[in-house]
Amino acid sequence: MMRRIHLTLALAACAAPGLAAACACGCGVFDVATSGMFPTGSGGMVFLEQDFMDQNQNWSGTSSAPASANTDQRIRTNFWTLGGQYLLDRSFAVQVELPYWQRLFVTTEPGVRSSFSHEAVGDLRLKGIYTGLSENLATGIVFGVKLPSGDSSYANFDADTQIGTGSTDLLLGVYQLGALSADNRWSWFASAQWEQPVAHQASYRPGAELDAVLGVYHAGFGLGRSLRLVPLLQLEGTYRGHDGGPLGDTVNSGYTRAFITPGIELDAGRARFYADVSQALYSNAAGNQLVARTLFKVSVSVRF
Repeated sequence: MMRRIHLTLALAACAAPGLAAACACGCGVFDVATSGMFPTGSGGMVFLEQDFMDQNQNWSGTSSAPASANTDQRIRTNFWTLGGQYLLDRSFAVQVELPYWQRLFVTTEPGVRSSFSHEAVGDLRLKGIYTGLSENLATGIVFGVKLPSGDSSYANFDADTQIGTGSTDLLLGVYQLGALSADNRWSWFASAQWEQPVAHQASYRPGAELDAVLGVYHAGFGLGRSLRLVPLLQLEGTYRGHDGGPLGDTVNSGYTRAFITPGIELDAGRARFYADVSQALYSNAAGNQLVARTLFKVSVSVRF
């Protein structure tokens, strides 16, 4: 039986996040990250996660571009996520994630530099996780919905900068866990999630998004009687389609990004702490979009 894994994976959407003239933050990266808490044992878990992203560099195609080519100058966001997961039986788990965003938006439109700060509850995510495809619970399917519970009407934000997208999205993902060595000291994991808007406002349709991650990790090093330090390394990728609708900026939205993400997990009995830093390896943005080259994540969880 594989050990219970609680890795907060960052799949590359918000890792590839906030690429858009205004943002179009495909923060599914952070989400697949939380979906990385793969259930391989009984009971439940609650967690609090913080992700940080500072979109301060204009990007066009595969290279940086002059800041003057983009009316948006900076989008700095703290993403807080409170969530819980519970294994109903050996094969099925449920998960809920409630985000809260704090965002700074700096723009030069219409020709005057202005800064706006806003914070609000984001879009609620409800998921089911089916783990019964293999005896050791190493293969799973994730399915769910993102609800339009977040604020999408703040007057000083563009449609693709709003904390809420105003859309209902279907979520579908898969994951696989495996051993790299016979003694299980080294293991690997892979996960992917597709997010497809199915109902949206007439004025704005966010682009569909695919996030994927491939990672390896060590069984860990003991630090005393009750602590264990687990190192891991991930490669993350994100594809996001163009936005649509009258308020959607089709020309300056849509991107492909890849990140490398080293991280550590500290296990202390039922409590666990996780942190990682994602560094961009490749970015290809349509038009002119603001990007963050480095992403930060920390989380703490408690099992019961």
